[in-house]
Amino acid sequence: MSDVQEPIVTAAPEIRQIIERVCQLEKNRLDRKSQGHINDDIVKIIKEEVQ
Repeated sequence: MSDVQEPIVTAAPEIRQIIERVCQLEKNRLDRKSQGHINDDIVKIIKEEVQ
């Protein structure tokens, strides 16, 4: 399991924040059984973190 987590654990803090936010977004969408497009939401998260 540690091999799977390695890219996340060794990523820069900014990248880890993006990964965490995208994972939370996906979890929320699964909880709501949302079938909508997620790409726009991911792009928004990345743009917010880059600023």
